[in-house]
Amino acid sequence: MNTPRTIAEYLEQLRAALRGADPALIQDALYDAEEHLRAELAEQPGRSEADMLAHVVGTYGAPEEVAEIYRDQEIKIQRALRPPPTPKRHSLAGRFFGVAADPRTWGAMFYMLLALATGIFYFVWAVTGVSLSAGFSVLIIGIPFIVLFLGTVRALSLIEGRIVEAMLGVRMPRRPPYPEQSAQSLMKRIGTMFSDARTWTTLFYMILMLPLGIVYFTLTVTLMSVSIAFIGAPVAYLFDDINDHITINWGVGAHVPGWGDAFLLCIIGIVLLFVTLHLVRALGHMQGQIAKHLLVSRTAA
Repeated sequence: MNTPRTIAEYLEQLRAALRGADPALIQDALYDAEEHLRAELAEQPGRSEADMLAHVVGTYGAPEEVAEIYRDQEIKIQRALRPPPTPKRHSLAGRFFGVAADPRTWGAMFYMLLALATGIFYFVWAVTGVSLSAGFSVLIIGIPFIVLFLGTVRALSLIEGRIVEAMLGVRMPRRPPYPEQSAQSLMKRIGTMFSDARTWTTLFYMILMLPLGIVYFTLTVTLMSVSIAFIGAPVAYLFDDINDHITINWGVGAHVPGWGDAFLLCIIGIVLLFVTLHLVRALGHMQGQIAKHLLVSRTAA
């Protein structure tokens, strides 16, 4: 591959060398490379981009070398962060009950419970910001306010990415799409922010998180509560006097509830609990893919 003569060429070659890698990794690599190249160029104002890049290729590395370094580092980091692997279970019962031993299951459950709070915050922030932006658009402070608001939206996307990666195990960007120190003028950078599809997909994600958060929280709390209540049926029966006028019917005739009914409810509760854990883990995987598609820059792919 030819030696790049401009920063844009270097970044394009780096993107090509990382083709097929995780889009979040590509976004981080492009950010780091551009930030380093811009800093090198700023420190040597009398040097042309071509001369600076010729020097950088020998120190920072050629695009292919940098891409290989990032791939190797990513493998090491993911190995270090990955939870201990759960034993493979071949039986149906083992796979069904083994979900409780998967750390991602509990991370997803915590995310489902947290999603209501974050969903409300994101929704209020997005709707309030859009409303105020529309109202201020006729005033002189309109454009600065909109730029500030969109900047906070992009910052919140990085915070959400950290939450998703920590709890759901989905690789998310650790850097913004592009560094703050850029050769572009202020107006050009503002234009880039408005034209970047990720700005608007992130805003959509923040609004979408309210209904998703309500669904996640309601399903998780309701199913877990019912499961625990059913599991505790024998204990409730032990300490509670059953009115003789109360009857129950399992399809085999009405009768006064007894120990058999309590233990049957307990078994149903245990099964429902593990069904809930499977559902929570599936919802966590789905949420991770939603975040991946809406919060990661598509230009990095």
